[in-house]
Amino acid sequence: MINNIEAKSLRQTGRIAGGLYLTIIIAGIFAEFFVRQSLLVPGDAVATAQNITAAEGLFRLGIAGDLIMILSDVALAVAFYVLLKPVSRGLALLAAFFRLGQAAILGINLLNLLLVLRLLSGAEYLTVFSAEQLHGLALFFFTGHGLGYSLAMVPFAMSLLVLGYLVFKSGYFPKILGILLVVAAAGYLIDSFAGFLLPNYGAYADVFALVVFLPAFIGELAMCLWLLVKGVKVEPARLRPSLAA
Repeated sequence: MINNIEAKSLRQTGRIAGGLYLTIIIAGIFAEFFVRQSLLVPGDAVATAQNITAAEGLFRLGIAGDLIMILSDVALAVAFYVLLKPVSRGLALLAAFFRLGQAAILGINLLNLLLVLRLLSGAEYLTVFSAEQLHGLALFFFTGHGLGYSLAMVPFAMSLLVLGYLVFKSGYFPKILGILLVVAAAGYLIDSFAGFLLPNYGAYADVFALVVFLPAFIGELAMCLWLLVKGVKVEPARLRPSLAA
């Protein structure tokens, strides 16, 4: 039974989770679409290297955006655990561990972007490589970051899958939010495994991006906005055990 103090704490945790979710969405979109996608020229190592060198500050801001996203994700894993452990402590813990696994992979994956900066830094010890080799290696690590991102989406999708179930069963939110999160999780899993299993994935990348982006954007944004605007709904009977009795 949830008392008044616990209900107030759940509402506060819900607001915090909403703020963290919004931070993750903004920082992630900025780093991926406004930074990396604007600098990357697919298949052209020289043009990509020139773009990064000319906008090094923007590239570093993208890395900072990723760090903010990852740190917020760790905090969000804890917030969702606190919020949903009354529904099922074991499943809430499982969702948190999956989300922390994703954060760990993304954190390590940032090393690829830092190596891009190091390769294009013009350091004296890099003169043993030709300019073409440095540009090729920079593009190699740049695209390697994308592969690491796809790998991180697998534990993230599993976290969303469990989270969607808990949201559906909790009674704190409309059940449609849980369904949307499960659909988003399925989209992430389909896209990630397609990238791993299909040799010609690039030919269908746009289709898979559509499969992932729309349900994920709708589901996660809806959850974020609900937490910020509506918060956690706790039934009056749960607030007043004496009345329920």
